[in-house]
Amino acid sequence: MGGDGRPEPHGTVRAAVGGGRARAADRRAHHRHQPAVRRRTGETRTEDARCAPGTEGTTAVKRYDDEDGRSAGEPLAEIEDLRVEVGGRVIVDGVGLRALPGRVTALVGASGSGKTTTGLALLGEFPAGARVTGRVQVAAGGPVGYVPQHPAAVLNPARRVSALLTDIARAQVRDLPRPERRAAARERVLRALADAQLPDGEALLRRYPHQLSGGQQQRVVLAQALLLGARVVVADEPTTGQDALTKSRVVDQLAAVAARGFAVVLLSHDLDVVHALADEIHVMRDGRIVESGPARRVWLAPRHEWTRELLRSRPLLSDTAEQGRPEDAEEQGRPNDAEEQGRPKDGVEPDRPEDAAEPVLRVRNLTARHRDGSRRGPTVAVRAPELALYSGQCLAVVGRSGSGKTTLARCLAGLHRDHDGEVLLDGAPLPRSLRDRRREHLAAVQYVFQDARAAFDEHRPVLSQVARTAVRLRGAAPGAAEAEALTTLARLGLPAELVRRRPDRLSGGELQRAALARALLARPRVLLCDEITSGLDTVTRRGILDVLTGLLDGDDGLSLVLITHDLDTAAVAHHVAVLDDGQIVEQGPTHRILTTPRHPFTASLMATVAPRGRATGPG
Repeated sequence: MGGDGRPEPHGTVRAAVGGGRARAADRRAHHRHQPAVRRRTGETRTEDARCAPGTEGTTAVKRYDDEDGRSAGEPLAEIEDLRVEVGGRVIVDGVGLRALPGRVTALVGASGSGKTTTGLALLGEFPAGARVTGRVQVAAGGPVGYVPQHPAAVLNPARRVSALLTDIARAQVRDLPRPERRAAARERVLRALADAQLPDGEALLRRYPHQLSGGQQQRVVLAQALLLGARVVVADEPTTGQDALTKSRVVDQLAAVAARGFAVVLLSHDLDVVHALADEIHVMRDGRIVESGPARRVWLAPRHEWTRELLRSRPLLSDTAEQGRPEDAEEQGRPNDAEEQGRPKDGVEPDRPEDAAEPVLRVRNLTARHRDGSRRGPTVAVRAPELALYSGQCLAVVGRSGSGKTTLARCLAGLHRDHDGEVLLDGAPLPRSLRDRRREHLAAVQYVFQDARAAFDEHRPVLSQVARTAVRLRGAAPGAAEAEALTTLARLGLPAELVRRRPDRLSGGELQRAALARALLARPRVLLCDEITSGLDTVTRRGILDVLTGLLDGDDGLSLVLITHDLDTAAVAHHVAVLDDGQIVEQGPTHRILTTPRHPFTASLMATVAPRGRATGPG
């Protein structure tokens, strides 16, 4: 499951634009020390500045031909024989790639395989104290934009979206007459937001980053990179946490960026996105590139066993759908779900399993609101008239990024207090605020966040933070709690040597598994998982889902709520609820929702499960 525990070190890498963490006297973005792009002069730094002597880039730039023998132009960025070693441990070894204008170069592999370390090398960013050899060159000292996997880490929580973007735009309109600058800067900001698939940018400008969904945060960071006009864009899991419709649009956007002559370096575990975008694929494992080649050849005829394993683990919704097609029911002489249960055709009423007791968790007439500080007052974010979760079952909540999925989950967990209606646990109302819930309530309903890195204290070992859950919520002895934590972490593919490190020495996927282990140590009745598989490779994702479904079959009575944009992940659930613009538009048994959706929005989600492929993909 994943790499062998060798992480990609994120914590010591400086952030992209707007990435300074909030301080008492927050400074303007152009006064901060770290820009969102690095202007390179065609050479790397000396070893004490994180590069070894003799790694300087040359001024000559080779030309390359594509797989059809056509001239592909001069590379805008290039890495040759890159080796990154930290404390005697090799993170990346012998890696090379070229970023060509108009092309998408993809790095794929398990979490912790070295993808992010390689991508950040193009920005001249390496872990503190790293010994780096090899050559990293960006042609003509051009800028390199970076879209990170965890956008919350690079968005200043104390500044609104408008401030984060306007500071960049102002620098680009200084040559205009002063009276025209403000309007010109705002026009650039709104255009960048629209290009990043945020057409409602005007409404988002007044919000703070924490008031955005993970997908919206990702696209705000993409808008920053587009504003800066970088010729090379490193996109680190750009579709993580995004729904099928938005993912398809991001694919289109990155394809359009490449079509305008930009070089895109795509770091991704999402093989559908790689299939749709990549011209060239490099497959990484344990810090090395084990296979490279044109996307079509790698996709159709993989040569390395690890590449074949990744492709075998790729989830296929069509396989799941085949199990519940309406034709099957007709052949067996059974009526469809709506006829059998007498429910209205809109499918909004929840289903009750046969012979089921009262639901372990029930939502009644819930209306959640967001306050953005404007005089117009709060806006309604979610309306959920009725929602039920039964013991030992899994409910998947799906919908577009920004549709209210996370807000609904936060209401269930007591993290969003501004709502009406009831959330009942075993028939008893839960206090709205987490602060008012008793210890047994806290243990019973556990939340696993999408951004696992932000959920850990960066100064304490991961193991101690995981074990602390059992101590605080169950009263376990420290020694017993640590032993239980090690066992649970090992089940999720995290060895003891790895989890004794601090969070900054683990990759994003490894931290996500640690966050799941921490929640499981509370022995919850209800586990709320917010996009926890969105940042994982196909092999690790399948392993995590197998663990979760195995827990549902246990004797603990665990129930699971999966907040997800990924319909392949939702396919493991017993029931699915579909959210659109804060409304539950459809819910019902999973096989029915995924095979014969009744609402137009659900049908549109199903139609975009597989992004459109480029010419390099199989026909």
